[in-house]
Amino acid sequence: MAEDQIRYDVMTQDALRGVVRAVLEQIAKTGLPGEHHLYIAFDTHGPGVSVSDRLKEQYPDEMTIVLQHQFWDLEISPERFDVKLSFNNVPERLIVPFAAIKAFYDPSVQFGLQFGGHGAANDEDRTGANLPGVVGQSDDPAGLPAVADATGGSSSDTASSVAHADVDNALPGGPADKVVELDAFRKK
Repeated sequence: MAEDQIRYDVMTQDALRGVVRAVLEQIAKTGLPGEHHLYIAFDTHGPGVSVSDRLKEQYPDEMTIVLQHQFWDLEISPERFDVKLSFNNVPERLIVPFAAIKAFYDPSVQFGLQFGGHGAANDEDRTGANLPGVVGQSDDPAGLPAVADATGGSSSDTASSVAHADVDNALPGGPADKVVELDAFRKK
């Protein structure tokens, strides 16, 4: 087979990152429709990624955030998105270049995209929506961001965690009633 000098793989990933950008632009304008919610996994040490040292220490290689009810100030530019989330009641602004995204998944419609190379979220061993399991998420009627930490499965060579809604501050009927296990979506 001839060598791919056009680099279709790079063009395809750029185009698919454009899908992520378009979805986030729509959400920034109109909010999340219906039951849609997004899991976005990214390289915490990728060029242009900005997360606090505290979060980098907690999620040294890869972090997965969930955009559902508890996020604010979502801003989209051609190269990145910025969003505010709360981690253990500490508000944090995350800046994530689209090039740092490893996986994007909307479990409400079972739509997912994978990016990267061997050992990353798109490795053949991590196809489908093989993001770590999630503990839960609060549906705080006050609309205040809440966060909880959860760890889950990951590939053997990648430490991966989910940053998610605050279990300690959840209202009754919150996280404990909304446990989501993504193992069911993994290809076996």
